Amino acid sequence: MLYHLHELQRRLWNPLSVWAQATSQMFSNPYSPFAYTPMSRRLAAGYDLMHRLGKQYEKPAFGLHSTEIDGVAIPVVETTVMAKPFCRLLHFERGFNDGAGDMSRKKNADPTVLIVAPLSGHHATLLRDTVRTLLPNHDVYITDWINARMVPIAAGPFHLDDYVDYVIEFVRQLGPDVHVISVCQPTVPVLAAISLMASEKDPKLPKTMTMMGGPIDPRRNPTQVNALAMRKSLHWFKNHVIFKVPAGHPGYLRSVYPGFLQHAGFVAMNPDRHLKSHWDYYLDLVKGDQQDVDDHREFYDEYNAVIDLPAEYYLDTIKIVFKEHQLPDGKWRVRGQLVKPEDIRSVALFTIEGELDDISGSGQTQAAHQLCKNIPKAKKRHMTAERTGHYGIFSGRRWRKNIAPEIASFIRANS
Repeated sequence: MLYHLHELQRRLWNPLSVWAQATSQMFSNPYSPFAYTPMSRRLAAGYDLMHRLGKQYEKPAFGLHSTEIDGVAIPVVETTVMAKPFCRLLHFERGFNDGAGDMSRKKNADPTVLIVAPLSGHHATLLRDTVRTLLPNHDVYITDWINARMVPIAAGPFHLDDYVDYVIEFVRQLGPDVHVISVCQPTVPVLAAISLMASEKDPKLPKTMTMMGGPIDPRRNPTQVNALAMRKSLHWFKNHVIFKVPAGHPGYLRSVYPGFLQHAGFVAMNPDRHLKSHWDYYLDLVKGDQQDVDDHREFYDEYNAVIDLPAEYYLDTIKIVFKEHQLPDGKWRVRGQLVKPEDIRSVALFTIEGELDDISGSGQTQAAHQLCKNIPKAKKRHMTAERTGHYGIFSGRRWRKNIAPEIASFIRANS
């Protein structure tokens, strides 16, 4: 019922949002006489803010059409390598010349990187800056998870075990000389996937696994996210946050954890910060500070674009990862096979945490080192990024300046 009410509210807000946008243009367009009336800037800013608060945010594009290598602009083409019901494997193919120049040699020398994006409410485009930063020196692939309300119910359910299967399939597609980077939520299924491959002595094992800000052991320095999962019963989650997709979507009647609930939870964690951000946006519009206006729009165009999660996957994650801690306790079985991180020996491990991370607390990702006890010390590394929050470990200035170079160095040292 809640999902249906949300859809009704969205449809009611949509014409109001369009009207607010048009009115804002009326008070700001230099060809409009209303733009030269008293208070026009404030009125335009107010209506623009109303438009952005009421509009529906669609999935953004990656928009990565080129990269720069050694001062030379290289075109980038986004292609789909593999299409699954719940995920696409994307490749950002760099358009090197076919000649025998330096660029073609560089293409062959660059390591292949698989970025496993989180399936936790936002689109994979949240990692746009991650991809953009790695592109000049890496051959980059990324998992592009599909909004569950867009997947017909005939495609069947999607469990956490299916997520692990997807990761294994993608790694085998790109292996064995692939380097896996998992950001936040996928650190758990990625560690499970590589553990299962190691147990089977799979020849397509990756060279390295870099795990960033993920809940390998959420009992270490639990955050608000961890506390909620422990405080509420699994029955509560089933009855309060799982809903059927309404009519009008391809996934009609599929059980999902709606993206708008996930988004509301994220905003509720830092309401004052978001309120201040929107107020500052209004003031920037009034002052005409276009750079700050564009930065705000770029961030919230991404942040407000959310996806529904398959109910089976979401409830599995609550139970296996946050309630029963099956991975760190050595009790997790995927398709009946025990997940044994101690079987990993040849894959190098790099864990990265943000000092100010309020989603995955300090030590939660580093716990992977204790579980992967048979990886030689020379192939292990940990980094705590100072003055860096959750999003800062994969996006922004500190990511580009402090973290990305360390990952590139680790990958090349273990290639």
